[in-house]
Amino acid sequence: MQKIIRFSIAAVIGLLAGIQNLQAQPGQPKNPLPTPYQLKWHENNFYLFMHFGPNTFTDQEWGTGQEKTAIFHPDRLDCSQWVRVAREAGAKGIIITAKHHDGFCLWPSQYSTHTVRESGFKRDILAELSAACKKAGLLFGVYLSPWDRNHPDYGTDRYNDVYVNMLKEIFNNYGPIWELWWDGANGEGPNGKKQVYDWKRYEATVRSLSPQTIVFSDIGPDCRWVGNEKGFAGETNWNLLDTAGYTRGAGSPAMDTLNRGNYRGVYYIPAESDVSIRPGWFYHKTDDDQVKTPDQLMDIYLKTVGRGANLLLNVPPDRSGLIHEKDIAALTEFKNRRSILEKNDLLKGASLRVSEPDKTNPDRLYSWYHILKSPVWINGLILQEDLKYGQKISELNINVSNRGETVFRKTITTIGSQRIILFPQPVEASEVAVVVTGAKGRPVMKRIRAF
Repeated sequence: MQKIIRFSIAAVIGLLAGIQNLQAQPGQPKNPLPTPYQLKWHENNFYLFMHFGPNTFTDQEWGTGQEKTAIFHPDRLDCSQWVRVAREAGAKGIIITAKHHDGFCLWPSQYSTHTVRESGFKRDILAELSAACKKAGLLFGVYLSPWDRNHPDYGTDRYNDVYVNMLKEIFNNYGPIWELWWDGANGEGPNGKKQVYDWKRYEATVRSLSPQTIVFSDIGPDCRWVGNEKGFAGETNWNLLDTAGYTRGAGSPAMDTLNRGNYRGVYYIPAESDVSIRPGWFYHKTDDDQVKTPDQLMDIYLKTVGRGANLLLNVPPDRSGLIHEKDIAALTEFKNRRSILEKNDLLKGASLRVSEPDKTNPDRLYSWYHILKSPVWINGLILQEDLKYGQKISELNINVSNRGETVFRKTITTIGSQRIILFPQPVEASEVAVVVTGAKGRPVMKRIRAF
């Protein structure tokens, strides 16, 4: 959010006092901290996924890998249109399916004969999209499925070399790559064999080529799957996860664990929620009347970004190579709905009092009281922790009152990157109190805003 509360100097000093001496409460677990790259990832919390390939032309979701490359023939492909749609929707970047399970490569890879080069389309889509993103100031990411239903070496040790070489091609030729998206899909290849993925080697390759790249998978290492494709994170959502004994794909943690994270998690691995604007991930004309409505998209946003997760919204190009007008219309109105959250902060100018733990009331750890000069109508609150010190708040009470009378009260668990509290109806308020009743060490609130 661009417009933030302006704390008084005295309040800031009071809020930050003691940060140098941060330590966990007795008996509480230590908190893993995010990397600088993860902190930036939190800030860019809404971006687009784009599934595009032969499936777009066969009306399939998972191709067989045996499709003739000639079927891929977008006649109006324009990556600058994709970028324009993303920017106007308020998305911070685009992640493209450089290679899906069918093995078709959207770039002319030296390590495959199932690419845009053989399709007759000839154009290098990764090069065009990477350039368009750079020009527009958008982040660029890639999905590179390790499963390959076309490559003859899949299911042998040689394929691990192939996959590593593809990673090198993409990072060396189309970078910088903001996020690399992995799922654990592992089915049979054209020879009927399954591949034993050399994940350690894959990770080491990415880290050596691009240490700043955020790597997504069920178990990170940098961000994790939220555990569903419906677009919601847990109301309790820790950015922490235990990964010992788990693997990507079939060996991943339980869905509810991915959805909520681990309170005592050893690693800082926040959640990303992938969901499609349409019933499927690839474009199908039969889905044109089933594009999610702005209300549905807003509900998803409140249950993802509004619960501390990042939102990866799939918007697939159609057979012409453009984003469909119905998807654009939904995205445009979705942006208008979100703009309500980004308008003037209604707490701006309020007097702020920050309280330390109260020995007479051990349940009251830290409090932020905003007293408005005169009552205003409020639809909700946006709370953010300063995550560079770790995610700490485990329980928090919100009390909104008007001239001493409570008009809204709610207890929540985690905040993390962002927690959006939407009231059932607007309330007139003269005071907003935020009281932490559970925390792993001293919590540091970054922002409290009202909209």
